[in-house]
Amino acid sequence: MAVLRKARIVAAKRGTSISALVSEKIEEIAGDEEAYETAKRHAMRLLDRGFHLGGRAVPRESLHER
Repeated sequence: MAVLRKARIVAAKRGTSISALVSEKIEEIAGDEEAYETAKRHAMRLLDRGFHLGGRAVPRESLHER
C-alpha cells in the first residue's frame, strides 16, 4: 500500500492520474526496448561487415617459415 500512496502523491504533483502514470511508464519501457533492438540490429550489421584495422594481409606460409 505504500507504493500506491506514493503513486497518488506523484500523480497529484504532476496533475495527472495513477493510470496515466502507469501508461506513461509502459510507453517509456516499450520505447527503450525498441531502441535497444534497433541498436542491436545496427551493431550486428557492423560486425557482419567487419572492421579494417589498418594492417595488411600476410600470407599464412610466410608466418610459419622455419
